[in-house]
Amino acid sequence: MNRRTLDPKSSPLASLVVHLRTLRDVRRLTQAELGKLVQYSSVYISNVETGKTAPSLKFIVLCDAALEAGGSLELLWWSWKNGSLIPGFPEYAAKEREALAIRIFELDMVPGILQHAGYSAAYESAPVRRGEATQEQADERLKLKSVRQRILDRTPAVHVVLDESALRRPIGGPAVMAQQLQHLEHLAARPNIVLQVAPSSLGEERPFSHSVTLLTLANRTMVGYTETLQRGFLEQDIEVVSIWAGKYDRLQVNARNQPDSLVMIRQAREDYEGQCKLT
Repeated sequence: MNRRTLDPKSSPLASLVVHLRTLRDVRRLTQAELGKLVQYSSVYISNVETGKTAPSLKFIVLCDAALEAGGSLELLWWSWKNGSLIPGFPEYAAKEREALAIRIFELDMVPGILQHAGYSAAYESAPVRRGEATQEQADERLKLKSVRQRILDRTPAVHVVLDESALRRPIGGPAVMAQQLQHLEHLAARPNIVLQVAPSSLGEERPFSHSVTLLTLANRTMVGYTETLQRGFLEQDIEVVSIWAGKYDRLQVNARNQPDSLVMIRQAREDYEGQCKLT
């Protein structure tokens, strides 16, 4: 990989390297000056920035702090390190860290950035039991989720619409679900988070048949993201994203408002808590 021709879209590692170099350039630091801040040689930094050396997590964490990157470098490191991520997701994750506003519709489970640790662990344990992933891959995915969740602290606006089925799919069993739904109630109390539930009674009036995320970036452009079983798709075509945004607006109107949504979440939590008492 050459410094001048490196394409951040070519691979998760390339995206990480370009972001590191950009952050250093913005702060007008030479490789030697950054090296003094993080206690690594300029040769090491040069090799990382040209793709000759894969960066260590320790180095990336130190650079994250020195360059005031807000965890974005570590997020990209885990995106690169975790080979079990579906194609297309690392490209999305690179955009997610820049977003001023995030709007999510999730179909049948709680989205990763809102997941409680027990819920995440239960979900990631299933592919290991089925032989579809190793425990190391599962652990790396869990670490990536925990890093991604930091965006809740720095993103000004996060709007999530959950399909009611996400409340009723018993990931990890009743005790884990009760814990997860209580976590959602706590998150909804944050001033930057709006949480709604799209009731199953919407039927065919629900405008989406797949989970969708819309990101508003710093330059006020908007991108969309969705997934199939095989890969993720980052949609940047203005007309397509505009259609998705219109559907999301309709979904917001038809979904329960936040107070009523929290009633639904609390009722589901109490149902799970009741199941726990019976066992």
